[in-house]
Amino acid sequence: LRTVALVYLFILLVVPVSLIFWRSFEHGFGQFWDWITTPAAISALQLSLIIVAIVVTLNVVFGIATALALVRGKFPGKGFLQAVVDLPFAVSPVVVGVALILLWGHGGWFGGIESLGFRIIFGFPGLVLATIFVTLPFVVREVEPVLREKPRAWRVWLVLVFLWFSCLNMYFLPTRMGMMESILR
Repeated sequence: LRTVALVYLFILLVVPVSLIFWRSFEHGFGQFWDWITTPAAISALQLSLIIVAIVVTLNVVFGIATALALVRGKFPGKGFLQAVVDLPFAVSPVVVGVALILLWGHGGWFGGIESLGFRIIFGFPGLVLATIFVTLPFVVREVEPVLREKPRAWRVWLVLVFLWFSCLNMYFLPTRMGMMESILR
């Protein structure tokens, strides 16, 4: 049984990763370097890093707050909040994309925002919204058991939140104005 599991793991992980490396470097490292240093690739990496910084920050704040509410609180609508948190686990990402387009697109419920000059669905805010929708439930579901087990564990998470914000301020404070201008553009 162990051999079957290891063979399955090998097929599932090692083969695809090795194929990715082989296809990436089949023309040599120089060609690979040329591909990843194009302006489009650098721009995509910068966009990804900005999205990661924003989404991780929002996930820490709202994920811990939601987990605290679900663990400590007794309020009407708690079951509904549980269902909303679990929704991304049950819905296909394609359906989520269509729903975001229907909500934030030109003819959607919130589509009027585009007429004010804010491009949501096919812009930066849409990428952030979609990423938060997919990742927030993982944060909530990982923090919940810790908060259930240890009555004072929320203080540890609070310290982690403050550490995260202090790290973000140290790196992004000098360029915050330039970053905000590029995001709002």
